[in-house]
Amino acid sequence: MKAGPKNRTASKAARGTLLAAAALLVAATAPAPAQAAPGDSRADGNWLYLTVTEGDVTEGDTRAGDTRGTMLLCDPPQGHGKAAEACAALEAADGDPAVLPARNTYCPMHYAPVTARAQGQWNGRPVDYTETFSNSCVMAGRTGSVFALDGLAT
Repeated sequence: MKAGPKNRTASKAARGTLLAAAALLVAATAPAPAQAAPGDSRADGNWLYLTVTEGDVTEGDTRAGDTRGTMLLCDPPQGHGKAAEACAALEAADGDPAVLPARNTYCPMHYAPVTARAQGQWNGRPVDYTETFSNSCVMAGRTGSVFALDGLAT
């Protein structure tokens, strides 16, 4: 038996109704969007995405060498090989890598530039720090454990 035009229209309407009902059911049973839990470092503003790029990096320059990066979360410290030390240093500097106390370090005088960058939030304030150092030893002496990312020679 061949379906007539009336039956095809009714069939399409029934399929449309079933699809709409299925979509409503899925939407009703889907989990709510994730909310930041109380004490979540990202909600409190204590997180930084840290990168170190080997080579001379200028604004808009994509020719730089190897880049390493990690997310540093504090409260509790995590996401970084030296998270506890880095969080303590940043806490003392009120989250500003530019005011980290420099250590007395003797470094070789060779030019192998590295660029350190921190982007994120600290106590609800935005952080956007970029500085190029003459080599990784100088960077380590200036920033301590904050930019001591795994796999980088210091």
